[in-house]
Amino acid sequence: MAYKSVFDASAIKAEFESAGVNHSFIPLIWKHVLKNPNSPWDEIPSLPSAAYLLLKSKFKPCTSTLHSALNSSDQVTTKLLIKLQNGEFVEAVIMRYDSRLGTCNGKPRSGGPRSTLCISSQVGCKMGCNFCATGSMGFKKNLTSGEIVEQLVHASRISAIRNIVFMGMGEPLNNYNAVVEAIRAMTAYPFQVSPRKITVSTVGIIHAIRKLQQDLPNLNLAVSLHAPLQEIRCQIMPAARAFPLDRLINTLREYQSNSQQKIFIEYIMLDGVNDEEQHAHLLGKLLENFQSVVNLIPFNPIGSLSPYRTSDDQKVIKFQKLLRGTYNIRTTVRKQMGQDISGACGQLVINKSTNTAQLLTDIEDLRI
Repeated sequence: MAYKSVFDASAIKAEFESAGVNHSFIPLIWKHVLKNPNSPWDEIPSLPSAAYLLLKSKFKPCTSTLHSALNSSDQVTTKLLIKLQNGEFVEAVIMRYDSRLGTCNGKPRSGGPRSTLCISSQVGCKMGCNFCATGSMGFKKNLTSGEIVEQLVHASRISAIRNIVFMGMGEPLNNYNAVVEAIRAMTAYPFQVSPRKITVSTVGIIHAIRKLQQDLPNLNLAVSLHAPLQEIRCQIMPAARAFPLDRLINTLREYQSNSQQKIFIEYIMLDGVNDEEQHAHLLGKLLENFQSVVNLIPFNPIGSLSPYRTSDDQKVIKFQKLLRGTYNIRTTVRKQMGQDISGACGQLVINKSTNTAQLLTDIEDLRI
């Protein structure tokens, strides 16, 4: 029998309810597991006897294991290779920042060191974006809510996590129920991550965006737009055919009207495809009535067969200046982190045809 993760909230609540055990013990169990990862269930104090029996027979403190942690020479990026109970692999990436560095509006920044965790929601991906190596894997499986939360559990033992971005392997809104349940666990005791420090990224699954705003109203939303024209989106993101740009934009207007929050726009820079001056103007006009932050992401090559090239720095700077100067849209250029450990956007792929998994990271770093 496959054991369930103790961090699978719906599973443990259902079992406790069936056995007449109060749900209030669950956060205490989670806290104990976080602090004592290798202790047996018997060492958790003051639980009802029925709770001990259930934990021993049906649950594991973690169904996944931390296979390896690889540190980048940049000294701020750590890539976690996590082995799931069924033998598949996913990865999460810790990115460390010091928010005291630099200035904001001409004044020194406040704050201090913080860590952002990039989490996977699926093994593989159905979306098939042809600038992203993850799409070449196809879809393997949805992660359970427990497997999603366990990425935070493993990472928390390495670094104190303040921000979480669902930008690893998979399309989060294609695993909607598990992602929502995992986020609810992450925002509850003992994790207590603020919803405003969690960002869910999507290619633009319209019906799920509407539902997400109702289910998790204070969350940050990031949209992988990547082009201001539907025909270009369909060329580089086949899944965009199901989500026409005009309907997507209307949905985002509705989302913003209800949430009163900025929407993060992810835009990968592909030389000669979507990085020309005309594209900047089209994007600016598309977003001029939004409160948004555009994150320009330098393309990272995914192999010799890729038809795409990286936009040169001058093109990226000009694109950014047009959005800022002409349309007054806040625009950042993604900072590359962890390149020496393949920690760059769009490069994550797991090749299990050999004994060693080749891991390349799909990270889209929002400055939150």
